[in-house]
Amino acid sequence: MDLVELLPRRLYLLAFPVGHAYLWCAPDGLTLIDTGMPGSAPRIAEAVTALGHTRHDLRQILLTHAHVDHIGAAADLAAWGDVVVAAHHDDAPVVRGEAANPPPVLAEWEQHLYDQIHADLPADPPPPARVDRELHDGDIITLGGGVEAVAVAVPGHTPGSVAFHLPDQRVLFTGDTIARAPDGTVMLGVFNTDPARAADSLRRQAALRPDIACFGHGTPLTDHTATTLATAASRH
Repeated sequence: MDLVELLPRRLYLLAFPVGHAYLWCAPDGLTLIDTGMPGSAPRIAEAVTALGHTRHDLRQILLTHAHVDHIGAAADLAAWGDVVVAAHHDDAPVVRGEAANPPPVLAEWEQHLYDQIHADLPADPPPPARVDRELHDGDIITLGGGVEAVAVAVPGHTPGSVAFHLPDQRVLFTGDTIARAPDGTVMLGVFNTDPARAADSLRRQAALRPDIACFGHGTPLTDHTATTLATAASRH
């Protein structure tokens, strides 16, 4: 895992081989956006320590959606202390282990990629994690230090996919609704349960015009972000 600073002393990318996580640092605690694969908690703890914090500084976990590479370590991390776990209402049953994710609707070109990636993922579902707060579109989440995030419902990748928008800081966490390919191309995320709704969600996020876009897969966008997202949205 690589630790990359995106905003000085505030925002960090925790770059895993599959499924990135992000850490927001406030004077009164830490917020983690997504948790990586099962077994990722020790590496997240190392990153927290490297930044001069302890795991007891973790205040909340925000889950963008209920796929294994994003919720895999949520149960372990939630046990660190007084940690609030938040997920969208429609994905919360999957996080809790009460339901399964619906299957994706794959385009022909996606099938081989899907088979290839899922061959390397755990066969078993991730450990169930509690959800302390079920989110809905427009909910406000306090990150500390006067910073607020807005939950933006962006269904399509999963029914309960949710983005987190920090309007004052112009930061957007997209989960897997938007992705960035190795060649730098920004695109609609793949393996969507409802491709038409996913395209609508891409357009909704592009309209927010962030300065920084943090993706579940691919390098975050920090330059010409609004224009690049608008271009990606125009293709759908």
